[in-house]
Parts: sequence; C-alpha cells; structure tokens
Amino acid sequence: RRYRELVAALHPDRLTTADSQTRTAATEAYVRVTRAWRIHRRGPLGGHQLGRHRLGRRAYLGDVADLYEAEPDLLVKVPRDPVDNDLAAREARALRTIENRGDPRYLPYVPRLVDAFRHRDLSTGAERQVNVLATVPGLHSLDEVRRAYPDGLDGRDAAWMWRRLLVALGLAHRAGVVHGAVLPRHVLIEPDAHGVVLVGWGCSVVGDGAIPALVNGHEDWYPPEVGARRPCGPGTDLAMAARCMTWLMGERAPRELRAFAHGCQLPALAARPDDAWRLLRELDDVLERCYGPRVFRPFTLDP
Repeated sequence: RRYRELVAALHPDRLTTADSQTRTAATEAYVRVTRAWRIHRRGPLGGHQLGRHRLGRRAYLGDVADLYEAEPDLLVKVPRDPVDNDLAAREARALRTIENRGDPRYLPYVPRLVDAFRHRDLSTGAERQVNVLATVPGLHSLDEVRRAYPDGLDGRDAAWMWRRLLVALGLAHRAGVVHGAVLPRHVLIEPDAHGVVLVGWGCSVVGDGAIPALVNGHEDWYPPEVGARRPCGPGTDLAMAARCMTWLMGERAPRELRAFAHGCQLPALAARPDDAWRLLRELDDVLERCYGPRVFRPFTLDP
C-alpha cells in the first residue's frame, strides 16, 4: 500500500505543473522506489544459485526464513540470519524422522524434504542451512481463513480442519516428533479437497527436550511448559491445535467443542490428552453429538 502511494505521488505524469528541478528529483525518487520494490518482491537472493537450485522470486516470508520458488513445485527455505541455522537443522531432522518412521499413508500431511545443505555466501563468508521442500498449489493458512470469516467459522467447517490437523500430529507423534509451534500461520488447508499440511517445523523436538524458541507475537499461544523451558510432549501440540480451532470459530464455537478444547488446554502437561489418534476418536464422538453423521461440506474462502 505504501509503495502504491509513493508511486502515485512521484510518477512524472502527476508532476506536469512542477518546476524542472522538482520533476528531476521526483523522477529519481520514483526510480529508487520501484527498484527497491522489485528487490523486495524478488528477495535478496532471487536469481542466485544455491546448490543445484536457481532461486526465483521470494514466495513467502517465514518466521525466520525466506522461501523462494525454484524448480516446479519446490521451495528453497533460507534463514535470514545464520544464527537461526539450528532451527533450519531442526526442521530437516524432524521431516526426515517423520518420513523414515511415519505411516506412509499420512505423509502428505507434512512437507516433503527434498534436499538440505549448507551454503556459504562468498561475499560475506556467512553459512546458512538451506532446506528444499516440495510444495503444492492452492494452500491457504488458517490466518487467511480467519480473515475470510472475521465473525468466526462454522463449527462444521472447522471440524474437518481439526480432524486433519490431528492426523498430522498423530503422524508426527508416533514418529517421536513434537512440532512445537502449532499456530494458524503453520496450518495450511486446501479448501476444495479438505486437505491439511502442517508446516513450520523449525521449533520441533525429536525425542525429549524443550521447545527451543517462541514465534514472536504469539507468546500467549503457548502452553505453560514452553515459556518455562520445561520438556514438551504431544500434549503441547494438542493444546495449541485446540487453541487454533477455538480462535478460528470464535463466538460461533458450540458449547460442546469449547468444552472439548478446554480439556486439551489444561495448564499441566500431564493432565492433557497425549495421543492424537485417541483424541481424534473422541472429537468424532463430540462432532456426531453436535451435528449428526459426517457428510462432506464444500468449503470456500469467499463466504
């Protein structure tokens, strides 16, 4: 928006009555603004070669990394600061572990790691951990869903998102991986086919341990053990998943689903559910009491 405002103000066609000195200064500023916008859209590494991959435009700005389009259906994820290499390495380890240990039927619920390597910037000498991920078109985050439904999402629509998110978590937990940052921006849906992909595995834990970092601006989304740097568990993810869904439904959440979500978010980790598959069966029971037998319900982001 600010770019469009500046371009409108500085465009030479808007300054026909100005003196020549003003027009010259405005034209130079116009060129600087448009050049800066192109660099911003492309990203600082757009057009560069990293390993076997030539980067296209910057497609997404992640929490700590930029994601660039590469070959068809690939995204190259590069930390903006080398200090976050450990988070990129955690993501690579988590995705490899899930692929090796997880049930193949459910692997589409998480990104597929295509490649992972270290890249040294020849101009600065800085090394970055680069992850290359397969991607599919047509995915939208729960943040986008909430923007499309600012008054809250119908519980029948939230139901399939919640169910599939629990499948993604069940896949990871059975493989010994805790996601550690189940936030709306990391839950991607495919509206037409009712698909879900859980992304953003940089704060994951394989085995035992504490979540290494919190996503800025979302500190109050985490259960108590995360901020206290205590060991996490499957119940950490399940609590955050429940928070995502009640946030998504807002005031439209039925009483039964609110009570179900409350039971997933008890303060003590040991008091919460810790098996996503069992929790999925319990959720199905609640949904049947609320809405009757399951039926496919078309969903659109244009309410």
